[in-house]
Amino acid sequence: MVEPLDTGRAHPARVYDFLLGGKDNFAADRAAAEAGIKVNPNAATAPLQNRAFLQRTVRFLAAEAGIRQFLDIGSGLPTAPNVHEVAQRVDPSARVVYVDNDPIVLTHARALLTSAPEGRTTYADANMRDADRILAAPELLENLDLGRPVAVLLFAVLHFLDDDADPYAIVEKLMAPLPSGSYLVVSHITADFDPESWERFNEIMRRQGITTRMRSRDEVARFFTGLELVEPGVVPLLRWRPEREEPLTDAQVALYGGVARKP
Repeated sequence: MVEPLDTGRAHPARVYDFLLGGKDNFAADRAAAEAGIKVNPNAATAPLQNRAFLQRTVRFLAAEAGIRQFLDIGSGLPTAPNVHEVAQRVDPSARVVYVDNDPIVLTHARALLTSAPEGRTTYADANMRDADRILAAPELLENLDLGRPVAVLLFAVLHFLDDDADPYAIVEKLMAPLPSGSYLVVSHITADFDPESWERFNEIMRRQGITTRMRSRDEVARFFTGLELVEPGVVPLLRWRPEREEPLTDAQVALYGGVARKP
């Protein structure tokens, strides 16, 4: 069910859009982002590097792993290049289902996410907390063949689930019905490199009603339990198969990422 639109309250997808330089955000989102950047300037760096990680991992999955079906959960507002654009450059027949439940995200996605003629791109309304609803969504069942490998993409969203939501169980449930050869991709904010700055950022977000649960490398690695990690494993984002050297430090990016295959 689509959440009611509340433009007076910051929303993670729209805060993220602002940090990426987008225009699909409101005053509350901009105020939250600017306050967060003020106490931790690295908050502006992480989203850009997360998008670069998205491109590298989706290219790997499409070009090297042979994946043709993608489930992007908590996809946020469309920001080029999107998952389907990256995957369909490799194979125009690739199919992508995006999942989110913010009304602004849904409206823009349905208008802007246009698939290559040979493939399919669609959007499902569901909250990432509800794995059963996601897996039963008509848009998913009509466009993805769950008898064939699927890549589940969780880019910078799991840190919005506190421990009481049991995010590990959610990920396990999402992967359970998928066949061998499916993949899981996760990126996740961490305070490992600069805990004080990120605690200040967290406090700002909490005041805006946004929970952000920082996790350590070991906690992020736990999402891949039972799966076969692709080299180089769970690492700071800058170190996951970089295509060029970035003039940044792990502390500036403050995200771990990993890709793993279901045996």
